[in-house]
Amino acid sequence: MDTASPAVTVALHDGDPAAPALAASHQVDARRHGELLLPAVDRVLAGAGRELGELTGVVVGVGPGPYTGLRVGLVTAEVLGMTLGIPVYGVCTLDGIAYAAGRTGLGGAGGIEGPFAVATDARRKEVYWARYEDARARVTEPAVDRPADVAEQVAGLPAAGAGAELYPEVFPDARPPAHPHAAALAALAAERLAAGGAGLLPPRPLYLRRPDAQVPAAYKSVTPR
Repeated sequence: MDTASPAVTVALHDGDPAAPALAASHQVDARRHGELLLPAVDRVLAGAGRELGELTGVVVGVGPGPYTGLRVGLVTAEVLGMTLGIPVYGVCTLDGIAYAAGRTGLGGAGGIEGPFAVATDARRKEVYWARYEDARARVTEPAVDRPADVAEQVAGLPAAGAGAELYPEVFPDARPPAHPHAAALAALAAERLAAGGAGLLPPRPLYLRRPDAQVPAAYKSVTPR
């Protein structure tokens, strides 16, 4: 599952990296992550004819992403893991988009050819972004910047993600997908598990900046007389 973008995306996977997801749900609604996620989990399990108790692990996108949406997926994943007594694995959301781009053929029908970038919408006229050597190999740490500030670093590169679509002057060669897809996230995690777990992260949020909500500077405490 991933809620680090406007998409609420859930998939059920059997753990074989080469196999497609058993069932998936993908809804884009930036304001309803909390309302949509658990019904999507139920719908995906029902679509595959499985029960919640059959799960052997949970994969969750850890961002970067906006504070409110991101924590919905992380908290849900943690609760499922604790309730069912199963492991919870974190995956960078940008890595999931990169992997999906490779599987859908960012560089052609055979997949990605050469380096590329992933950029998602960070709001405030900024993007969350990273560079990739290929669909599996990230070469920079995830960062949040104004598009103009990264123009030299991504010049000439195709780019996946909604951030690339928003700023064509910096990312003139924008490609799909715009948002993460849980089926790709699960397949990437399955690959990493099969390789010994390298690249998997703790299920902790990758915010990159402070949340928008702040305690007012002129806040006055009220005490009883």
